[in-house]
Amino acid sequence: MDLGIAGKRALVTGASKGLGRGCAEALAAAGVDLVVNARAAATLDAVASEIAARYGVSVTAVAADITSGDGRDRVLDAAGQVDILVTNAGGPPPGMWTDWDREDFIAALDANMLTPIALMKALLPGMIDAGWGRVVNITSVSVRAPVAVLGLSNSARAGLTGYVAGTSRQVAPYGVTINNMLPGIHATDRAISLDAGVARAEGITPGEAKLQREAAIPVRRYGTPAEFGAMCAFLCSQHAGFIVGQNILLDGGATNLTI
Repeated sequence: MDLGIAGKRALVTGASKGLGRGCAEALAAAGVDLVVNARAAATLDAVASEIAARYGVSVTAVAADITSGDGRDRVLDAAGQVDILVTNAGGPPPGMWTDWDREDFIAALDANMLTPIALMKALLPGMIDAGWGRVVNITSVSVRAPVAVLGLSNSARAGLTGYVAGTSRQVAPYGVTINNMLPGIHATDRAISLDAGVARAEGITPGEAKLQREAAIPVRRYGTPAEFGAMCAFLCSQHAGFIVGQNILLDGGATNLTI
């Protein structure tokens, strides 16, 4: 399927690995020029060079902490006017309710709620002026089915979901859509970290923890960054203009919901 976005320009944060990289690659495969961001300069530069060589698109790498004001300003200055925004940031650590103080919640809010909002506020006006734009926020299945040990993530990402619910309806008349992608367990560094947490808690090996968690997913495996990226690219396509303010689960059927 021709997604109809060749020649568009996208900003993808958290793009050096995992789900962010999966989205960046899928957009590049559709002919989209990229501005990619992550913290680790060497890794990001290597990924940018690889994507540019593989897909023949322009890829600009900006290594910065997107959760800081200075870092965000640098990324936005380099990005300029973009047609597509994909926000992504690593989730806060798991734990018990007794583990977290105010500072932990502020850090989670900065990374997983306030930073995506700041990026949208900066870039939505240009999309509205152009009469076309796409925003995809990578959040978590926990906004539909909260995970007990992910209280920080549950809280921050639920706040972003509420913001998108209202804002998406306000910008839709101008040809701009905002949607959220809610990953379940995917084969990323985050999954490895959570596998390790389960292993420590239950006194088993990380490999056993992975098998245990895979068994709870109807498709009996973790998702891949490539299939996640394919959905992201579709939501950013010309064909997705009637999809507004949705929270789309990509979890292999693990979350049993009727609505």
